[in-house]
Amino acid sequence: MAHDPTESGTAQEHTSGTTEARKKKEFFLPILKGLANTIAHIFRREPNTIFYPEERRAPYPGYRGEHRLKRDSLGREKCVACFLCSTACPSHCIEIVAEEAPWDDREKRPRIFNIDMLRCIYCGMCEEACPCDAIELTPIYNIPVLSREDAIYTKEKLLSL
Repeated sequence: MAHDPTESGTAQEHTSGTTEARKKKEFFLPILKGLANTIAHIFRREPNTIFYPEERRAPYPGYRGEHRLKRDSLGREKCVACFLCSTACPSHCIEIVAEEAPWDDREKRPRIFNIDMLRCIYCGMCEEACPCDAIELTPIYNIPVLSREDAIYTKEKLLSL
C-alpha cells in the first residue's frame, strides 16, 4: 500500500489551478472597483477645495468645539463651583478653585476656572455633568495658539467667548 506521488500531484495541481484563478479574480475585482471610484472622483464637477482663510466650512450639527462659560440674566457667571465638570472630565484638564460668592442666591463661585485645551479631548462630559448649565461646547473651531500658556483658557477668556 505505498502512496503514489504522481496521483496526488495531479490532484494538487488541479486544485491549486482553480485556487489560483479564484485568487486572481478576488485580487483584480477590488482594484477595478477602486480605479472606477478614483476616475469618478476625478471627473466630477464639484470643487474639492475650499480657500480656508476666506471661506470656512460650517461645522456639522452637534459639533463640539471650543468651551465657553455662560452668564445668567444679570450678567453674572452661572458657575457655582460645584466641581462636577472637573470630576466628570476623563482627561482631567479642568482646574477650579472656589471662593465665596458675593451674591445671596449661591454659596460660592469659581475664583480660578482653567481649562487646558491641549489636554482636552472635547468629549462633552463637562457639559453633561454641569447641573446649572454653566459650561458649553460651542461650534467654534481652529483657534490657533503660539504657546502652551495661550492654550490654557482662563475664566475671563471662557466668559468672553
